[in-house]
Amino acid sequence: MAPDALWELFQRVVPPAPVRPQGGGRRRHGDREVLAAIIFVATSGYTWNQLPPGFGPSGVTAFRRFTEWSQARVWAKLHRLVLDELGARGDLDWSRCAINSVSGPGSQMGQLTGPNPIDRGKNGSKIHLIVDRSGLPLSIGISTANLHDSQALIPLVKGIPPVCSHRGRRRRRPAKLYGDKGYDYRHLRRWLASRGIRHRLARRGVESSERLGRHRWVVERTIGWLSGTRRLHRRYERKPEHSLAFAGIAATLICF
Repeated sequence: MAPDALWELFQRVVPPAPVRPQGGGRRRHGDREVLAAIIFVATSGYTWNQLPPGFGPSGVTAFRRFTEWSQARVWAKLHRLVLDELGARGDLDWSRCAINSVSGPGSQMGQLTGPNPIDRGKNGSKIHLIVDRSGLPLSIGISTANLHDSQALIPLVKGIPPVCSHRGRRRRRPAKLYGDKGYDYRHLRRWLASRGIRHRLARRGVESSERLGRHRWVVERTIGWLSGTRRLHRRYERKPEHSLAFAGIAATLICF
């Protein structure tokens, strides 16, 4: 079963079950059973057809509900709720955030897949993320493996939701953003400065990225944490919204 605290939050974002006609038909599996099955698929890396029967719902049922909830953006809403809980307790540190990405192999037919320049041009996807000072993911996204990191910075920063604060109003902007040389572009520096975000991006040909390592290591560690969601090791989903859903589940579990 899903943990009680996570289930309580999930109930606040899951759409109501459709009204079924009286009489006949199979019993609808409870949302908590299906949530546990989806989390198992995400963390184990099993396919839907490999879902053990002990969970109750079949793989087909779990996948159908996963698709419905992904279309309703349930996973993004759940991630935001968990961030709200952390922010209200003062457990989010916005003083120094970091951005990075990680590439992996993907389906040959999937949308938002492309030739991976670090894997001999094989098809793959890339996960982009921004984390707070302690490594908790604030914003996460996916793209083709050949998308340059610099093109993801603005959408990622804009994708940070307004999160509850321990004191004062909601917050969605880091005080300072760290990144490697992949983000060293003048227009990105100007854009961050225009929004009151200080930046510390390694300069190409001027300084070593290693000087920033003592601050950026947290995002590298979070990328390691993502490996706990084994479904992200290789992208099997053809639809990008399904890949983004698994990334959202991973971010939620890390924050939770």
